[in-house]
Amino acid sequence: MLGTDLVPVLEGEGHEVTATDIEELDITVPDQIKEIVRATVPDIIINCAAYTQVDKAEEEPDTAFLINGKGTENIALVCREFGIDLCYLSTDYVFDGEKEEPYMPTDITNPINMYGASKLAGENAIRQIWDRFYIIRTSWLYGKNGKNFVHTILDLAKGQNELKVVDDQIGSPTWTVSLARVLSKIVTTGKFGIYHVTDETDGGISWFRFAQEIVKLAHLDCRIIPVKSSEFPRPAKRPLNSFLDLKYVKMILNRELPLWKDSIKIFLQNLVIE
Repeated sequence: MLGTDLVPVLEGEGHEVTATDIEELDITVPDQIKEIVRATVPDIIINCAAYTQVDKAEEEPDTAFLINGKGTENIALVCREFGIDLCYLSTDYVFDGEKEEPYMPTDITNPINMYGASKLAGENAIRQIWDRFYIIRTSWLYGKNGKNFVHTILDLAKGQNELKVVDDQIGSPTWTVSLARVLSKIVTTGKFGIYHVTDETDGGISWFRFAQEIVKLAHLDCRIIPVKSSEFPRPAKRPLNSFLDLKYVKMILNRELPLWKDSIKIFLQNLVIE
């Protein structure tokens, strides 16, 4: 979902990009990574590959850790061997959601589900192996390619008069194009470290509030009803607050990040056009 939007953004800024999917490169096989690196000689590897099925990860922790943890470790080892910068996409789910304020990049991690734990394993592997890294934590990602909350709400709202959506989980929706544009700037700074990057929500919003905006902008006649997370038990626990603080990335890049309402409006307009 992210990679397909990131490639044209990078190419549009003059970068030469080699894009691979699992058919060309399985990150759990170190020799395949080395083969691609020898053939392309990259300055940086941006790892968008991930196991992202949050609930299914509770049933398949070994697979989640193989891809998000071991796969990322494999890439980090190759980057160290060949002297290549590394960018890794991580998640707000590395936090437990107990904090009342926004999460800073320096805050202590404590994932409460297997998906978050597997992504944190990837972060930890990189930090132990290589020092030329950008770890980008983002949240509530949506885009035109891949399953996501926006597509789910649109599909359900077209066939129902009302939908129940949780109102006690707070975070920030992020459009893949917004993230791609910011990411393309970060990886050219040479300022390695951990970044939090989302669309701007000024304090975070709930899934309920996000669903309301989606339905309104799509002109769908569907009432969104707020409910508690306890009414929708899921295999994987979700952090109640996963709002990420953006001050560091805004300071490094000297720019504001896109407003979430602007992003979802543009996304839905383009979705209709396409």
